[in-house]
Amino acid sequence: MNIILLGPPGAGKGTQAGFLVKERDMIQLSTGDMLREARTSGTEMGNKVAEVMDRGELVTDEIVIGLIREKLEGPQKGGFIFDGFPRTLAQADALQALLEEEGQTLDYAIELRVRDEVLVDRIVGRARETVAAGGTARADDNEESLKKRLMEYYKKTSPLLGYYHAKGNLKRVDGLAEMNVVKASIGAILDA
Repeated sequence: MNIILLGPPGAGKGTQAGFLVKERDMIQLSTGDMLREARTSGTEMGNKVAEVMDRGELVTDEIVIGLIREKLEGPQKGGFIFDGFPRTLAQADALQALLEEEGQTLDYAIELRVRDEVLVDRIVGRARETVAAGGTARADDNEESLKKRLMEYYKKTSPLLGYYHAKGNLKRVDGLAEMNVVKASIGAILDA
């Protein structure tokens, strides 16, 4: 089973992906993790990634698709969770084409629905708790940065909701519910 977890920053996608990896033996394909891994791999693709990143440029969709292709050709286990990709309609089309080439499908795009004001309170509160416990909060876990990240999400990524709805893949869960309730809601979708 292959799924995409959609939702704004702080909606809990990483937490829920962790549960799916642990409990369903799925493989989380995090774009950021794949780029960091590739950069130090010494492979031809890894060297391309390192060159682009060293120049301070954004890695092209073509390179990211190449990294995903390498992962899809590896062990399958319980399927894949796409995390951080796709973020745009062009990337969604590229992922669809890649999955078809590999003889696979996208089963669900699961949106973790949240209200912005609650999300901002959640993230800013989490940052305060981290600092109070002696840790270091993310530099962008403040109200101003989060609002900018949300605006970027709505401009670029939210069109994916309509895209996957039109394809019949979109499912929605309440991302503000208690963590185990969200986990159970996602589980119910995958088990249907």
